[in-house]
Amino acid sequence: MILVIDVGNTNMTLGVFEGKKLRCTFRMMTKTPRTSDEYGVMITQLLKNKGIETGQLEGSIVASVVPDVMHSLMGGLIKYTDTRPISVGPGIKTGIRIVTEDPRGIGADRIVDAVAAFEKYKGPVLAVDFGTATTYDLITEKGEFSAGITAPGIRISSEALWTQAAKLPNFEIRKPKSILAQETITSMQAGLVYGQIGQTEYIIRKVKEESGIRNLKVVATGGLGRLIADETDEIDIYDSALTLDGLRIIYDKNRRNPQQ
Repeated sequence: MILVIDVGNTNMTLGVFEGKKLRCTFRMMTKTPRTSDEYGVMITQLLKNKGIETGQLEGSIVASVVPDVMHSLMGGLIKYTDTRPISVGPGIKTGIRIVTEDPRGIGADRIVDAVAAFEKYKGPVLAVDFGTATTYDLITEKGEFSAGITAPGIRISSEALWTQAAKLPNFEIRKPKSILAQETITSMQAGLVYGQIGQTEYIIRKVKEESGIRNLKVVATGGLGRLIADETDEIDIYDSALTLDGLRIIYDKNRRNPQQ
């Protein structure tokens, strides 16, 4: 079994794979400062709650867009799981080639999503991740990461509404029955959700138009991705485990010569 960890700006998503089967997942908040011992104890306990002992782990891999947590997290993994975690970054084998102007500027999470989308669904494919930011990454038929678009995420947009406007309240992110809202909460929900659906559809159509790729497969993931994917025909597949699968795939490509 291997432990895979996706460190996002808001949450860390952790998963355990036995072969290609995802045995379990759990989440931790990213923004809470923790020592290596705290990470180690928490991860060990979470694994035990799922019936997994750290001695069963043969390895681990981490993709992070939050550099500040890496020293403590990696130290905790080494000390408490007795693995030498692979860190997704420059020089690691991925199976795709980044052909953008600044390859080193592509976040580890986007690389992982691209790898999973290409390996699981083949190219050309557009990987859309509804996370803290909403990202759209284009991978060609040859496995080239050729372009990426970044937009504010759904939750960021909702927080901007109620934190920056004094009279607007916090609200649940869900699609109201109608866009013709008649009170404050549903008007905010309508603007946020229908606005995100419209943005998603326009960006996907524009990517197809400018790339000239009409047979582009669109794969979505991310916590709120299901909400949007269910409301548009522009998204072909919703895959909740896309990022974790990408980490497993990259681990398998690097297991004989892991990058520390």
